[in-house]
Parts: sequence; structure tokens; C-alpha cells
Amino acid sequence: MSTAGIVILGAGQAGFQVAASLREGGFSGPLALVGDEPGLPYQRPPLSKAYLAGKVDAAGLALRARDYLIEHRIDHRPGSRALAIDRVARLVHLDGAAPLAYDHLVLAMGSRNRSLPLADADLAGVHQLRSLADADRLQADLATARSVVIVGAGFIGLEFAGVCAARGLGVHVVEAADRPMARAVSSETAAFFRAAHEGAGVRFAFGAGLRSIAGRDGRVAAVDLADGTSLPADLVLVGIGVIPNQEIAAQAGLATADGILVDALLATGDPAVSALGDVARFPSRFAAGLPGGDVVRIESVQNAVDQARCLSARLLGRPAPYDAVPWFWSDQGPHKLQIAGLSAPTDEEVVRPASTGLSVFRYRSGRLSAVETVDRGADHMAARRILALGLDLTPDRAADPGYDLKALAKGGA
Repeated sequence: MSTAGIVILGAGQAGFQVAASLREGGFSGPLALVGDEPGLPYQRPPLSKAYLAGKVDAAGLALRARDYLIEHRIDHRPGSRALAIDRVARLVHLDGAAPLAYDHLVLAMGSRNRSLPLADADLAGVHQLRSLADADRLQADLATARSVVIVGAGFIGLEFAGVCAARGLGVHVVEAADRPMARAVSSETAAFFRAAHEGAGVRFAFGAGLRSIAGRDGRVAAVDLADGTSLPADLVLVGIGVIPNQEIAAQAGLATADGILVDALLATGDPAVSALGDVARFPSRFAAGLPGGDVVRIESVQNAVDQARCLSARLLGRPAPYDAVPWFWSDQGPHKLQIAGLSAPTDEEVVRPASTGLSVFRYRSGRLSAVETVDRGADHMAARRILALGLDLTPDRAADPGYDLKALAKGGA
């Protein structure tokens, strides 16, 4: 590398991990980590759970202390917004600062929340949750809230529902689909969490469309549904998915399609530019047979961290295709959902009987595609190894509670 070094756009989990892995792997050149949020790089998953529940503070969210960045000579630039990429001159233009030169550019800008397409979605008391600043605003309103409406029964919405229910608040979850987490989990897992949340006092409106958000004196007062139902609300959380922050890459002429397109080495069409994390769409054997083909964009901490390590190894001269098993988790009330692999809505569901919790094995074209577990960590860990090794776990064995998954995962029969 020349003296320009490596510039990383995005100081979230993926961007920070690239910087840390490069330094820990022996990279000694200039290394800049550019993020548009103030403060230290931090974890996002606890924002909807432990942070709002008061179990961890802002300092506890930091991925590393400031001393780590100084000691490892990571030029962290918080509150810096990238405006454009000049691929010919290898420069990143920043808002209010001199351009940054690079030998290699890493795009790790993540994603942003979808906005609610209603006229009064900007009323006081209507929130989204993506950043620490979002969480602080939400927490302030949560202190005085009595009636909460959550738009979207995805992971974030249901995690927040669990926090609200634990506080004894009235909670309505409004969802366009016919069940919770419809795009992410099986009908069996969805039914488990619907029952768990309803048992905690959460009420659902499925197949529901929004007509309007009603306000009073500039603050939200109710959410009106398309069927005429009006739900009282002094706090609304909108969680209807995310959009990858791909615009700066597209403007620079890089290929994008609901994410920045990269190859198995996380390289774009420009040999001096790579992308990873929430913003990258990459080929994966675990996506074979999915509606979008064998390329996928994954929003998870696991994917961000594993891709960062893979990319860092390539930049350090040890290239290898990215092939990690995708896995996810969601803490909802007292229950932990863990998913290994990638499933399609049409995948077969095979339930493994258990005295507590739940394990659902998904099959696509006769092959294991994903495993969903609730409060069954051992099944989850076995599933990750079984999927990674491509072992043959037949549906009848998956359904047999006496069959030893751990032995199979270790290479047994």
C-alpha cells in the first residue's frame, strides 16, 4: 500500500470490525474510519432491548474505548458525512473537511429505516429506532407513555413490544401480514411468539393497513386503521424495514441492486473498492433456491463481523471466499429466538418435539435450509455446524427428539 492507506466509510459494527481486524492482523498503514454519527462506534442490537430496559447505558454500548482507537492508530472521524467518491482520483469528498485519499476504499454504510408514507408521521411521539439518538428520544417519551402502537411485527417491533409489556403499558402491534415476523420465520415460530406476546398483554392487528395518524397539539394521539379502527397512542414506533445506504456507491458508478453488488471476496467491480455488511449484496450457497437467486443482502451482527474478518484477511493478502453460515437472534420478552441459515416462506416446516421452547427445521427441495430455535441454544449451535458442513439431516431425524444432533454436528452418524 502507498501512503494513502485504507479508508472505511461507515463506523458501525462492520466498519469498526474491518479496522480492528486490519490492525490486529498487522496492517501498519494509514487507516481512517469515517462515520456520520457522533461518539464512539457502538452496538445497535441492545438499543431495542437492554438499553431501553435500562439494563445497559450508553457507555456499555461502545464497541471499544477511545484508548483502543488511539492505541491502534485508527483515525476515527465521527460526525463526518461522505458526499461523493472520485474513483479515478481515489478520493472521498467529505462534508466540511478536506477530501480523503485512499488506496483501498471499504463501503460499510449500513442501512436506514423505511419511513411511514403518511402525512402526519412526523408528529411528536412518532419514532423510529436505528441509532443511539433515536433510542434516547424514544426512552424519553417511554417514561410518560401509557398507550403504545407499534407499526410492524418484525424483530425490532416485537423486541420493543416486550419492553413495553414488561412496563405494564398498553401495546398494540399493527402488521400488514397475517402473522408476526412473516418474512423471517415459520408459521410454527410465529405462532409461538404471538401466543407469548399476547400472554404478556400485547394485542395484535394482522392484515391491517394504516389510514392516518391523528394528532393533538402537535403530538400523536391515535393511529387510525384502514378498517375504521382507531387505536389510542401517545407513543408510536415504526418498524417497517430498512433501505441500504447505496446511493453514494451508485453515484460513483458501482453496480447496485438493493445493495452494493460484490463477489464472493466482497469486491465490487472496482478493484480498489470493497463493500460489506447491511449495504452489500453477495453470493451465498445458503441463498440457493431463494426467490432472489443465490445472491443475498443480510442485516445481522454476525454477517457484519464475519464479512469484516473475511475482507480484512483479503486486504492482508489472505483471500478466501466468504462462506459463513448466516445466523440471527432476537430477544423478545423472556424468550430468545435464534435462527441459523436462510429460509423461504415455502420451505417445509419440521417441528422437533421438546418439553420447553421450540425447534423448527426448514427444508427446501429436500435439503436443510434453516433452523429456528426458541430457548434451545444447544439445538441452535448444532444447527450452525450442520449447515456449515452441509451434513445430511433428514426430516425424519430432525423430528425425532431421540436423534443426537450434537453427535451429527461433531461428525457422527
